[in-house]
Amino acid sequence: MTRQRTLKNVIRATGVGLHTGEKIHLTLRPAPVDTGVVFLRSDLPDAPPIPARASHVGATDLATTLVAGAARISTVEHLLAAFAGLGIDNVYVDVSAAEVPIMDGSAAPFVFLIESAGIAEQDAPRRFLRVLRRIEWTDGDARVSIAPHDGLRLSYELRYEHPVMARHTHRASLDLARSAFSKELARARTFGFLKDFEQLRARGLARGCNLDNVIAVGDERILNDGGLRYDDEFARHKLLDALGDLYLLGAPLIGAFEGYKSGHAANNALLSRLLAEPDAFEMVTFDRVGADRAAEARRVERAVLVD
Repeated sequence: MTRQRTLKNVIRATGVGLHTGEKIHLTLRPAPVDTGVVFLRSDLPDAPPIPARASHVGATDLATTLVAGAARISTVEHLLAAFAGLGIDNVYVDVSAAEVPIMDGSAAPFVFLIESAGIAEQDAPRRFLRVLRRIEWTDGDARVSIAPHDGLRLSYELRYEHPVMARHTHRASLDLARSAFSKELARARTFGFLKDFEQLRARGLARGCNLDNVIAVGDERILNDGGLRYDDEFARHKLLDALGDLYLLGAPLIGAFEGYKSGHAANNALLSRLLAEPDAFEMVTFDRVGADRAAEARRVERAVLVD
C-alpha cells in the first residue's frame, strides 16, 4: 500500500515577497493524516487557516491566490509543486505575510527544505485522482486540457512574439513516471519581460523582484548572469506552475495535462470544470487497485515520487 506522507520535523526559512519586497518567515510543519496542505497566516490574529484547494482560489492574476474569509495567501504554486513532486500529502505552512516568499523563483529551495526536514510515511493509504475522460477549457487562443494517462504527464507550449523567446525551445513535455522532479522540473524559474516589471513597479508590485529570483528578458537578451538553466526553461516553468495548480485538486493526479498559451486562470478554470463533472474522474488508492493493474500502480507511484 502506498501511504500518505508528511514531514518528519519542523523546518523554517526566510525569503522575500516578490510583490511586497518584504521579509517573510516560512515554517513547514508535520500534519496528521487527511489534513492536506493548509496555509496559516501567522501574522494575523488566531493564524487563520487557508486550505490549498481549488474551491479556495480567489485570484489568478500574476500568481495563484487562495482565500478563506478575510485571509489571503498568494504565489502558492511553486511550494505546492514541491509538495506534489516529493509526494507530501499533509503539511501545515505558516506564512508571516500575504504571499509565499519567492526564493530563487523556482521550486528548488522548497525541495531542499522538505528534504532537510525529512519525509515520514503515515498509517493511511494515499488517495489519487484518476482522470477518466478528457476535459478541456479554452479562452480565445489559450487552452488547457486534462486526459486519461497511466501516470502523470505534463506538456506545455508557449508563444511570445519576442526575439529572445524565439531563440529558445518553446515547448516542454515531461512524464514524471520517467523523470526526476528535482532535476528536471523543480529548478525552472519564473520569468518576465523587463518592460512589464517596470509597469508592475509603477503599480506598487514586483518590489522584491531582482535577478536572483526571476529570469529577466530584455529587448535583445536575457539579463541574468549564466542565462537559462535549461534551453526550454520558460516552458518548463509553465509545467511547474501547472503542477502546483493541479495539486489544488486535493490529491495527486493520474492523468495528462496539456497547456497552450495558458496560465493560472486557465489552470484553475480547468480544475473547476473537472470537479464539476464527477463522471470524469475517480478517487483510487493502491491497496484498492487489483493485482491485474499492479504494473500500472507502479508507474503511478513513480510519477509522484522523486527518483
